[in-house]
Amino acid sequence: MINQFDEFSASPSAEASDKVPETVKGVSDVARLQYLIDNTPAIIYSSVPTGDFKMTFVSNNALNVLGYHPEEMLADPNFWFNHIHPADVPQIFSSIAKLFTEGERVYEYRFMSRAGQYVWMHDMLRLIRDEDGNPVEVIGSLTDITKRKEMEETLFKKGQEQQLLIKKLQEAHEQLLQSEKMASVGQLAAGIAHEINNPIGFINSNIGSLHNYVEKLLEVIGGYEDLIPQSLSESQAHSKMNEIRERADLDFLKDDIQDLVQESMDGLKRVKDIVQSLKDFSHVGETDWQEADIHHGIDSTLNIVKNEIKYKANVVKEYGQLPPVKCIISQVNQVIMNLLVNASHAIKEKGIIKVSTGCEKDLIWIKVLDTGSGISPENLNRIFEPFFTTKPIGSGTGLGLSLSYGIIKKHGGKIDVNSVPGKGTCFTVWLPLRQENNMAH
Repeated sequence: MINQFDEFSASPSAEASDKVPETVKGVSDVARLQYLIDNTPAIIYSSVPTGDFKMTFVSNNALNVLGYHPEEMLADPNFWFNHIHPADVPQIFSSIAKLFTEGERVYEYRFMSRAGQYVWMHDMLRLIRDEDGNPVEVIGSLTDITKRKEMEETLFKKGQEQQLLIKKLQEAHEQLLQSEKMASVGQLAAGIAHEINNPIGFINSNIGSLHNYVEKLLEVIGGYEDLIPQSLSESQAHSKMNEIRERADLDFLKDDIQDLVQESMDGLKRVKDIVQSLKDFSHVGETDWQEADIHHGIDSTLNIVKNEIKYKANVVKEYGQLPPVKCIISQVNQVIMNLLVNASHAIKEKGIIKVSTGCEKDLIWIKVLDTGSGISPENLNRIFEPFFTTKPIGSGTGLGLSLSYGIIKKHGGKIDVNSVPGKGTCFTVWLPLRQENNMAH
């Protein structure tokens, strides 16, 4: 087979020419083409279209790129495969047959240079066929992409470092969120304890009274039993029983025991509701996105902050019709608690906190309005800044609204605020019903 590059491979020197042929009249096109091939960044080669792919032509710039003379690359039938990195050979062998069906292949692999080091090469192969469609030869170009690969490796490592940093930042944010949540619960702990101690206190008192009543009832039963072996007339038996009954004040016991039991059951229900509200508020272990009842979350949060609010404001609830919302409900509850506590702190003496909800298209909204002191215009644009607070030192972390803003943003929503100094403030939380685009973050 006559190789179309034979005229060029007959160059008297294997080294790439460093002299630019003068583009003047008399310089042949062949010399010009020889110069271009010898000085292009890519090694131009051809090989037979058979299993060994023996090279039949290699451009002179192979000496500059890889350090090999074209003659030694042509002399060894297995030169190409023998110098490819062993780890890269399988991927080439497994797909080289596609060259005959697709006509072109592109590979990136490591190739051993004269210096004994592997350099990354970008290899573009094209199959040449004759007029009858029979494979004639393979033409290709080899380009050194080692620097590009090194840059890619550097970028990959930086990407891994950034992912690790992002992960650490996310963990720090979660820890900060949990710390703020615990701090908020800590601030409310005394109120929660008071809410639990009240029913526990009168239940304890009622149990003491019930203990005494049970003793009296047992005495009544004992007195009745003592009458059984006695031979008494009906009138005598009735008289003795009435005496025992009056001594124990059985009518009073009957009424008071029912009241004590009902009162104790109500108290236990209050304790149960508070504990359940704490559980619903925190949703321990539930950090996944799930459909949640927003109204149930608000109610449980109101129970948690009840003692914080009840001496400062009357709570008015105006709930609209809300479908289940895809969210992390424990985090949404944290936002509601922050807004409710801030509303109560804004009310100096006695006021109103109004919680309302509604739905517009694919969004739901939650409004927390208070009749407190309001927010001054110079502070209104800073309330979502981390650590910014207008409260006295030691009275607030300045993280509540900042973290609330981050939580709602993570949910694909937003928080609006309107305030009139001296009249009150209204925070509006907007949440999307669906979270397809946010759940992956």
